[in-house]
Amino acid sequence: MKEQQNPKERDLKNVQPASQAGWKRWLNYQSVVKQVPFFLFLTLLAVMYIYNGHYADKTIGKINRTAKEVKELKYEFIAVKSKVMYQSKQSELVKVVEPLGLKELTKSPVVLKDSTVGIQN
Repeated sequence: MKEQQNPKERDLKNVQPASQAGWKRWLNYQSVVKQVPFFLFLTLLAVMYIYNGHYADKTIGKINRTAKEVKELKYEFIAVKSKVMYQSKQSELVKVVEPLGLKELTKSPVVLKDSTVGIQN
């Protein structure tokens, strides 16, 4: 014969700890299907986060290359400006135009006046 159990004892045997009941509730098919959009959203956020990191690294690299190029161009500008200033000195100009037969003036220049300006018809 089967022993009959008290209904209270039978209910206590079927009762599971709260933590186990919670996990089973989260792991059944319907609740997992309900969470799929949230998991997709989290996946999208993770992909965007990774992309943003790579994009930031690439942008920083471009900024560094541009800054280096600007620095090199600045040095080149200073060098060219210095060279032009040196070559435009009077003593340097005399040396450059001497092979062309041009000489530096030793006396004051003659001022030419237009004689037809004062005559009226």
